[in-house]
Amino acid sequence: MTAQRGKDLLLKVHDGADYATVAGLRTKRLAFNAQTVDVTDAESAGRWRELLGGAGVQRASLSGAGLFKDQASDALVRGVFFAGEVLSWQVVIPDFGTVSGPFQVTALEYAGSHDGELTFELALESAGALAFGVL
Repeated sequence: MTAQRGKDLLLKVHDGADYATVAGLRTKRLAFNAQTVDVTDAESAGRWRELLGGAGVQRASLSGAGLFKDQASDALVRGVFFAGEVLSWQVVIPDFGTVSGPFQVTALEYAGSHDGELTFELALESAGALAFGVL
Protein backbone atom coordinates (compact mmCIF):
# COMPACT_ATOMS: atom_id res chain seq x y z
CA MET A 1 0.00 0.00 0.00
CA THR A 2 1.37 3.41 -0.94
CA ALA A 3 0.87 6.61 1.05
CA GLN A 4 -2.79 7.54 1.38
CA ARG A 5 -4.65 10.74 2.24
CA GLY A 6 -6.02 10.52 5.77
CA LYS A 7 -9.21 12.26 4.71
CA ASP A 8 -10.09 9.27 2.52
CA LEU A 9 -10.62 7.06 5.60
CA LEU A 10 -14.40 7.30 6.00
CA LEU A 11 -16.66 6.48 8.95
CA LYS A 12 -20.21 5.60 7.97
CA VAL A 13 -23.33 4.62 9.88
CA HIS A 14 -26.32 2.70 8.56
CA ASP A 15 -29.23 5.14 8.58
CA GLY A 16 -31.95 2.58 7.86
CA ALA A 17 -31.59 2.71 4.08
CA ASP A 18 -27.86 2.81 3.34
CA TYR A 19 -24.52 3.75 4.88
CA ALA A 20 -24.26 7.53 5.40
CA THR A 21 -20.90 9.22 5.94
CA VAL A 22 -20.62 10.91 9.34
CA ALA A 23 -20.06 14.48 8.17
CA GLY A 24 -17.21 16.74 9.22
CA LEU A 25 -14.81 14.17 10.67
CA ARG A 26 -11.26 15.51 10.66
CA THR A 27 -9.65 12.52 12.37
CA LYS A 28 -10.65 8.87 12.38
CA ARG A 29 -9.12 5.80 13.97
CA LEU A 30 -9.83 2.08 13.86
CA ALA A 31 -8.08 -0.27 16.31
CA PHE A 32 -8.30 -4.06 16.63
CA ASN A 33 -7.47 -5.88 19.86
CA ALA A 34 -7.42 -9.50 20.95
CA GLN A 35 -7.40 -10.59 24.55
CA THR A 36 -4.95 -13.38 25.38
CA VAL A 37 -5.63 -16.51 27.41
CA ASP A 38 -2.61 -17.48 29.48
CA VAL A 39 -2.22 -21.26 29.90
CA THR A 40 1.26 -21.21 31.46
CA ASP A 41 1.82 -23.80 34.18
CA ALA A 42 4.65 -25.21 36.26
CA GLU A 43 5.70 -27.47 33.38
CA SER A 44 5.89 -24.72 30.71
CA ALA A 45 9.23 -24.94 28.90
CA GLY A 46 11.73 -22.60 30.53
CA ARG A 47 8.86 -20.95 32.40
CA TRP A 48 7.97 -19.04 29.30
CA ARG A 49 4.41 -17.86 29.03
CA GLU A 50 2.14 -20.00 26.87
CA LEU A 51 -0.98 -18.64 25.17
CA LEU A 52 -4.02 -20.55 23.98
CA GLY A 53 -4.52 -19.59 20.34
CA GLY A 54 -7.96 -18.49 19.19
CA ALA A 55 -9.41 -18.44 22.70
CA GLY A 56 -9.38 -14.71 23.54
CA VAL A 57 -12.07 -12.13 22.95
CA GLN A 58 -11.57 -9.92 19.91
CA ARG A 59 -12.82 -6.37 19.71
CA ALA A 60 -12.55 -3.26 17.60
CA SER A 61 -12.68 0.39 18.59
CA LEU A 62 -13.62 3.28 16.33
CA SER A 63 -13.09 6.91 17.14
CA GLY A 64 -13.39 10.20 15.36
CA ALA A 65 -13.26 13.93 15.94
CA GLY A 66 -14.33 16.91 13.91
CA LEU A 67 -17.22 19.20 13.11
CA PHE A 68 -20.84 18.34 12.54
CA LYS A 69 -21.48 19.92 9.14
CA ASP A 70 -24.67 18.11 8.45
CA GLN A 71 -27.75 18.20 10.71
CA ALA A 72 -28.88 14.73 9.64
CA SER A 73 -25.66 12.95 10.70
CA ASP A 74 -25.52 15.04 13.90
CA ALA A 75 -29.06 14.02 14.82
CA LEU A 76 -28.44 10.38 13.91
CA VAL A 77 -25.25 10.04 16.01
CA ARG A 78 -26.76 11.92 18.96
CA GLY A 79 -29.95 9.86 18.83
CA VAL A 80 -28.04 6.57 18.65
CA PHE A 81 -25.95 7.55 21.67
CA PHE A 82 -28.86 8.58 23.89
CA ALA A 83 -30.90 5.53 22.89
CA GLY A 84 -27.95 3.20 23.57
CA GLU A 85 -28.59 1.58 20.19
CA VAL A 86 -26.26 -0.81 18.44
CA LEU A 87 -26.19 0.01 14.72
CA SER A 88 -24.19 -1.20 11.77
CA TRP A 89 -21.18 1.04 11.13
CA GLN A 90 -18.60 0.88 8.36
CA VAL A 91 -15.03 2.11 7.98
CA VAL A 92 -13.79 2.56 4.43
CA ILE A 93 -10.01 2.17 4.20
CA PRO A 94 -8.86 3.38 0.75
CA ASP A 95 -7.19 0.81 -1.52
CA PHE A 96 -7.62 -1.79 1.24
CA GLY A 97 -11.22 -2.57 2.09
CA THR A 98 -14.13 -2.01 4.39
CA VAL A 99 -14.72 -3.15 7.94
CA SER A 100 -18.37 -3.25 8.91
CA GLY A 101 -20.55 -4.57 11.68
CA PRO A 102 -22.39 -3.67 14.87
CA PHE A 103 -20.97 -0.94 17.09
CA GLN A 104 -22.29 1.04 20.04
CA VAL A 105 -21.43 4.71 20.58
CA THR A 106 -19.73 4.71 23.99
CA ALA A 107 -18.70 8.36 24.16
CA LEU A 108 -19.93 11.57 22.57
CA GLU A 109 -18.22 14.82 23.55
CA TYR A 110 -18.82 18.39 22.40
CA ALA A 111 -16.32 21.20 22.84
CA GLY A 112 -15.90 24.78 21.74
CA SER A 113 -14.02 27.95 22.49
CA HIS A 114 -15.23 31.54 22.40
CA ASP A 115 -13.41 32.20 19.13
CA GLY A 116 -13.79 28.86 17.35
CA GLU A 117 -16.20 26.33 15.99
CA LEU A 118 -18.09 23.64 17.89
CA THR A 119 -16.26 20.31 17.71
CA PHE A 120 -17.14 16.79 18.73
CA GLU A 121 -15.47 13.49 19.50
CA LEU A 122 -17.08 10.09 19.41
CA ALA A 123 -15.95 6.61 20.42
CA LEU A 124 -17.50 3.31 19.39
CA GLU A 125 -16.94 -0.28 20.53
CA SER A 126 -17.73 -3.39 18.51
CA ALA A 127 -20.84 -5.25 19.62
CA GLY A 128 -20.60 -8.42 17.53
CA ALA A 129 -18.81 -10.08 14.64
CA LEU A 130 -17.21 -7.78 12.06
CA ALA A 131 -16.88 -8.38 8.33
CA PHE A 132 -14.06 -7.34 6.01
CA GLY A 133 -14.73 -6.55 2.38
CA VAL A 134 -12.10 -5.98 -0.29
CA LEU A 135 -12.43 -2.77 -2.35
